[in-house]
Amino acid sequence: MTRDGLKVGFIGLGIMGTPMALNLMKAGHALFVASRSRVPEVFAEQGATVCTNASEVARRADVVITMVPDTPHVEEVLFGENGVARGLGKGKLVIDMSSISPTATKAFAQKIGALGCDYLDAPVSGGEVGAKAGSLTIMVGGPQAAFDRARPLFEAMGKNITLVGANGDGQTTKVANQIIVALNIEAVAEALLFASKAGADPAKVRQALMGGFAASRILEVHGERMVKRAFEPGFRIELHQKDLNLALQGARELGLSLPHTASAAQLMQSCAAHGLAGLDHSALCRSLEIAANHAIAPD
Repeated sequence: MTRDGLKVGFIGLGIMGTPMALNLMKAGHALFVASRSRVPEVFAEQGATVCTNASEVARRADVVITMVPDTPHVEEVLFGENGVARGLGKGKLVIDMSSISPTATKAFAQKIGALGCDYLDAPVSGGEVGAKAGSLTIMVGGPQAAFDRARPLFEAMGKNITLVGANGDGQTTKVANQIIVALNIEAVAEALLFASKAGADPAKVRQALMGGFAASRILEVHGERMVKRAFEPGFRIELHQKDLNLALQGARELGLSLPHTASAAQLMQSCAAHGLAGLDHSALCRSLEIAANHAIAPD
């Protein structure tokens, strides 16, 4: 740890959490780690302290970061039998970087606040590539002072870092992000499927579209995945399903109609029904291909 480094706890060392935590170590912060599954050996090799549970992490660190799959997992990590809350002392900071319910996030923040600690919700976008490169987009909800304290940590993991508003607003922003991403994946999949079925080369169609108004990061990255059939998970369909379910749950609470979000969610459900939930979310195209009995490109 450098002179200016912080004692940081990190709980949740999966596809996203592992590279994020390693980037914190590279930035000079002392790391205390725990995970629901086995802690990758690289952490002990690089000098991190492996803890037995979340409570120990909270006792030994000044800032605790959680990065787990869904709302119930965050609740268990924070408030379970050996959870973070049992190890917190006044003045510590908890940062949840998972993608979970904005409503639950507000309740979690209140409970952590009652212990004399600050809470930030700071979900991310950018996938495994962004996590490894330290270039994630980080959407933060919480107090300005807590955000300022956490900024050096965020800067080790991301590039586009925004304090959106109060607790819950970071998660709301992430849900909005996931709506946009899902609908763009669906649009790219439909366009490339149309082109392929009409007899055009989908790779060349994608190349042509990248030079026009239809150009997008989704067309660039996920369009290529669809053409090359490269569906190894960077962000799994089942996780995006969870995020779209949060969007639709929120829409019901707000009295909104989100018809195209619902459509994308149904296409992902179709993928799950065919055993494809573990693939990258670009594989949403498979549900359209199955319905059309035609693939964008050969497997």
